[in-house]
Amino acid sequence: MPFPRTFTALVNPSAGGSAAAARLVPLARLLRDAGAEVVVEYTRGLEHATALARGAAGAGHVVLGVGGDGMVGCVGGALAGTDAVFGIVPAGRGNDFARQLRVPSGPAELAALLLEGEPRPVDAIEANGTPVLGSVYAGVDAVANDNANRSRLLRGRASYYVGALRAMVTWRPAAYRITVDGEVLERRGYTVVAANSGYYGFDRRIAPGARVDDGLLDVVVIGDAPRPLFFAVMRELSDGSHVRRPQVEVVRGREVRIELAEPGRTLPYGADGELPGTLPVTARVMPGALRVLAPAEPPGEPAADL
Repeated sequence: MPFPRTFTALVNPSAGGSAAAARLVPLARLLRDAGAEVVVEYTRGLEHATALARGAAGAGHVVLGVGGDGMVGCVGGALAGTDAVFGIVPAGRGNDFARQLRVPSGPAELAALLLEGEPRPVDAIEANGTPVLGSVYAGVDAVANDNANRSRLLRGRASYYVGALRAMVTWRPAAYRITVDGEVLERRGYTVVAANSGYYGFDRRIAPGARVDDGLLDVVVIGDAPRPLFFAVMRELSDGSHVRRPQVEVVRGREVRIELAEPGRTLPYGADGELPGTLPVTARVMPGALRVLAPAEPPGEPAADL
């Protein structure tokens, strides 16, 4: 790429209150001091962010997604399958995809990466035709996400915790039909997650073996279990040890279709913190579809905490 680079920063002004703008100010100063041009655009929604991202990429700019996983997934998804270069400025509450890629959060370290780093190809996911980055999930987690989004009094982690509690109180195990590369699995339980990134839901390590550059999705199924045992599994998501439990199953594949095997029941599915629709959903890996400025990941090593 030509040096110095030209950046267009797409800012989600609602991510973490004013955190997105506050995170960008010192970073933009460092980039400009190094001779780079920085254009800042404030988005009015995901469609507007998509249009801005594609326009900036068409002008040859490095496109920066400034915000949380929803914003990063939207901007990165808009650039997937193109030659554009994408940079992440983690400024949300979860920052799960940035954590998976080991993107630094400090302005000096992040500025050095954006100015001097080489683009690294990573996988994306096509979910019912829409590119996303981290994971696609359908179960009590998506219901909790929906409850949190509907909350008018709480925001961030608090809204998610209360939304999760409400989801658990009313949850009954779902009967899933999961098709992984043509093989059909009939399962009953709490959720199915097709993961490109190992993290989701505010740094929970749902798929500790997932890699963003292996051309595969890690499909994690949390099966039916008594509620106390399920809560124990939820606690173990902090370090990924839940995958050792017999109620948790992990398979890998390139294409995953998640359906409900119960007539008359509907269930939302989530993708990068957003809720695009209800089941069924088909998730296909897009190998090496996104060129992102991120540290190289040592072979065989999963992501580390930020």
